[in-house]
Amino acid sequence: MGPTVPVVTLWDWLPAAFDPVLILIAVWLGWKADQFGKVLIIGMVALAVSVLVSWAISSLGIPWIAPVRSEGLTLFPVRFVAAMLWASGAYAARRLARG
Repeated sequence: MGPTVPVVTLWDWLPAAFDPVLILIAVWLGWKADQFGKVLIIGMVALAVSVLVSWAISSLGIPWIAPVRSEGLTLFPVRFVAAMLWASGAYAARRLARG
């Protein structure tokens, strides 16, 4: 019999998409972006920073909403898409606020 594949549910995805560090970085940089094309780069930066911070917090044994550890799911694609959505929303809000 082969290795078992873990079942990933929506409840596993939500904490990764709502990581406070990810949201903070993506919204802040998205708000400051002057071109929509920068949202892709912002997504990568927010992903990297949030994973590093989550890993550091998890390594210290402190509970975190979206922990990064070897036995858990990191969900890089979910984090990246969430960062892009948060940054896009902030970019759009800034454009609307400027008029």
